[in-house]
Amino acid sequence: MVAGAFGDACREPLRFGGPGRISAGLRSARGGLGVAPDGDQEPMKLETDLFGVQFQNPILLAAGTCGFGQELSEVLDLESLGGFVTKSVTVEPRVGNAPPRVTEFGGGMLNSIGLTNPGLERTKRDKLPWLRSNVRRAKVLVSLAGHTVEQYFELIEGLDGEDGFLGFELNLSCPNDAKLGGLPFALDVAAVAEILTGCRARTQRPLLAKLAPNDLDLAETARIATDSGADGLTLVNTLPGILLRGASGEPELGAGPGGVSGPALRPVGLKAVQEARKGTNLPLLGVGGVLAAQDAVAYARAGASLVQIGTATFAAPRAAQRVVAGLARWGRRHGVGAWTELIAESPDRENAWQT
Repeated sequence: MVAGAFGDACREPLRFGGPGRISAGLRSARGGLGVAPDGDQEPMKLETDLFGVQFQNPILLAAGTCGFGQELSEVLDLESLGGFVTKSVTVEPRVGNAPPRVTEFGGGMLNSIGLTNPGLERTKRDKLPWLRSNVRRAKVLVSLAGHTVEQYFELIEGLDGEDGFLGFELNLSCPNDAKLGGLPFALDVAAVAEILTGCRARTQRPLLAKLAPNDLDLAETARIATDSGADGLTLVNTLPGILLRGASGEPELGAGPGGVSGPALRPVGLKAVQEARKGTNLPLLGVGGVLAAQDAVAYARAGASLVQIGTATFAAPRAAQRVVAGLARWGRRHGVGAWTELIAESPDRENAWQT
């Protein structure tokens, strides 16, 4: 059974603009590059050490695409993945935005879920116990979102003493849930600094910041986030957009605008990772439009140490597992011994943002 945001997108399979587009990508995910393994060449080693732990492979499920893990556990082996990021947790329960919340177009999906979640207290009572009991090898990051700076601090304080997860991903960039009266926090570097500094003072767990694709100076934001205590950066969130009905001119989504995800976001995500890399030597997590192994490799080439899969899961719940298998075959075919060999090195931070 699917629930919440995952259920919204999975009542019917997503097609992304017609036959052949996503299906071709997912065939690649199932079978790597579609070629036989080269002799006795060993599969590419996928382990990577980050945040004081070892990820068994670099593939994670993105926030908002897998609930709290339990929602997908009957159709996907979570323990075969590097990890996953939970739905964003807010202080208060959220019922989400008006339906319809999801629609598709030729390049992917537009959604405006509205951060539907049970809130802080019910997450502690109902969600974390399942994670503690059922997830061992996959690393879990809890996504946090707030309307105010202080709400991020309250969430950290409320969850930091709990077990069942590795660290936090701060959702600073959701286009469907901007701070009251303004832009997402990620587009305000002073707010980024204030939130990260305050959260860093309240936890020793790994602390990641999820940044926005429409930030005109991602290198500077990455530098500020680094200097304010982040341990890693996730790039990117969905891109603001809208779809209108031709006959009436009315928005296709109940909330009006939404966030663009899927294949159309991949070039944006790759560019964002490259730009952020100019301002930081922190580990980067790339997300946006990953359908197959070669897409994950592209993010590594851009500078990402880990890769998150989102919209592809709505079209094929086991897409992430197929990407993991495809990566091992990709490395064998190309003679790459380890995932870490693919990751673009950090530039000299002393000069990166002065040029």
